[in-house]
Amino acid sequence: MVGRVSATLAPHRTPAPAPTAPHRRTRVLALPEARWALAATVAFLAALALDLGGAPAWAYGPLYAVAYVTGGWEPALEGLRALREKTLDVDLLMIVAALGAAAIGQVLDGALLIVIFATSGALEALATARTADSVRGLLDLAPSTATRVTDSGAETVVPTAELAVGDVVLVRPGERIGADGRVLDGVSEADQATITGEPLPVVKRPGDEVFAGTLNGTGALRVRVERDPADSVIARIVTLVEEASRTKAPTQLFIERIEQRYAVAIVAATLAVFAVPLAFGADLTGALLRAMTFMIVASPCAVVLATMPPLLSAIANAGRHGVLVKSAVAMERLGEIDLAALDKTGTLTEGAPEVTGVRPLRDSGLDEDALLGLAAAAELPSEHPLARAIVTAARARGLRIARAEDFTAVPGRGVTATVEGRSVGVGRAETVHSDATVEGRPVGIGRAETTHSDATAGPAEAADSDATAGSDATVVHVTRDGVPVGTLALTDRLRPAAPATTADLTALTGTAPVLLTGDNARAAARVAEATGLTDVRAELLPEDKVNAVRELQDAGRKVLFVGDGVNDAPALAAAHSGVAMGRAGSDLALETADAVVVRDELTAVPAVVRLSRAARRLVVQNLVIAGTFITVLVVWDLVGHLPLPLGVAGHEGSTVLVGLNGLRLLREAAWRSGPVQPARG
Repeated sequence: MVGRVSATLAPHRTPAPAPTAPHRRTRVLALPEARWALAATVAFLAALALDLGGAPAWAYGPLYAVAYVTGGWEPALEGLRALREKTLDVDLLMIVAALGAAAIGQVLDGALLIVIFATSGALEALATARTADSVRGLLDLAPSTATRVTDSGAETVVPTAELAVGDVVLVRPGERIGADGRVLDGVSEADQATITGEPLPVVKRPGDEVFAGTLNGTGALRVRVERDPADSVIARIVTLVEEASRTKAPTQLFIERIEQRYAVAIVAATLAVFAVPLAFGADLTGALLRAMTFMIVASPCAVVLATMPPLLSAIANAGRHGVLVKSAVAMERLGEIDLAALDKTGTLTEGAPEVTGVRPLRDSGLDEDALLGLAAAAELPSEHPLARAIVTAARARGLRIARAEDFTAVPGRGVTATVEGRSVGVGRAETVHSDATVEGRPVGIGRAETTHSDATAGPAEAADSDATAGSDATVVHVTRDGVPVGTLALTDRLRPAAPATTADLTALTGTAPVLLTGDNARAAARVAEATGLTDVRAELLPEDKVNAVRELQDAGRKVLFVGDGVNDAPALAAAHSGVAMGRAGSDLALETADAVVVRDELTAVPAVVRLSRAARRLVVQNLVIAGTFITVLVVWDLVGHLPLPLGVAGHEGSTVLVGLNGLRLLREAAWRSGPVQPARG
């Protein structure tokens, strides 16, 4: 291809880092629920220390009272509001049980119950606030202003909210694009990983679509707005996350599923146990004592502890191994999944290009190290991801990188530089033989998203093209004084643990995971082949991923989605359970997901699913134990005479037993052990 470039180059500018949502995190103690829960916990622990240390009652009694008031007033108020609406919930029952325990001298029992409920409410409020923070912060990915160009060529800076379909905006190098639209003039590269998940900036030329919130590279673009800012892809991501978060009803733990009936039954039974003997002549003190004993032994303390210790122990064990599971409900949900859906870039792959092939031409006189060193010298001043990968590869081999002069970057085409007196170009195949010049120097060679052209290549070059044919490698060609000397192939490296992880998830669920990616079909096919996946869906926008997840769930599957980017957040929210890769994950993905793999160890995903299933099995065991104790003690109290100390001992004994049983999941063996059992559903 012969020709000359007529466009005037903009001065080279180092691109800004990819945009991330501003860090708007609600402080824990900014939440009233957290402040009350903290006050209740501190008061309880202080009272407990004095109580167990043999201090007089006047020393620890007021502290227990503080724990009751600070931790119990809010659930008590909510329970009374529910009662006013003619409903009864476990919150009110817990408060009544706690007060009943205090009334007959079991102050510690009641305070512990209050603290458990207050802490649980604070954690739920914090999770809700943090997710809302990230959703609001996501809107700031799109710039607040844009440069609108009139028909006469005049430029005006206007708020992006005032842009209308048909407006033309100027996007300078390093700026974020203000609206969804189509390029009219200019060539550049856009980092749109936040939208599509593609690991590399995408070349944008006239006619190409661009998205609000994505980062422009080193070229200037004139873009015609095609969507109202309120309907942009980034705005739709926010809407999708909010809708999915509202409509995804959390799985209720066992006691919550039956709380209305259980609460009504216990209250009615307690009143009956008090009123019936009294009606038949029993003395008031005896009837009240029997009723309070019934309330104590029938209270769901053991049931609450039947569910929480296994799940909390599993959360602690997962945390030791680099997986942050956000709540007991989230841990429970992980064990229910029967199908996994996986993102590609940043999840199954590392999300960054890596040099995977160095092929000098036979007549170049260069070996692999010399070719790589030459390319690295030319690319060293560049901030392009491909340039960084080439320089990193050269340094990994311990190569000397010569100093480059007269560095020039041509947006969307590549770079040229003078290295040790020779003109070196690095870039795409179809411009490798161009003799175009810019300001008296040869035009740099651009980069191809995936290039296999050998239309102008000789036999040696054709052989090198054959070496990469059929792959999804990004191929760049290197020239020296206008003569091709070799090619470099770069790919997004597959995580070493990806094949083993997909195999484990297949064994756990009985079905191979589904691959959902915004990247191109060829890249998706390469990863699918390497990991044994057959259901591959590529080139998906965020809403397409959500639709795919909902389609699978409408078919009766409980889907685990694993992703890392802003574009994955709606799918993470819509899925039955979501896991985010933490090291490079976006703030929104990390807040939306139920669990975060902090160290990006992909094998931790099936491991935490197995741990969740072990926790669920222990929950069932504990519920059986707690239910048996409650049944025996209640029947004893109703048909016989259950001494209060024995009733308390039985109640406390069952509580301790289920608590210790749940703590078994703190052992190291619980993370690694356990047979792989497909989900049933």
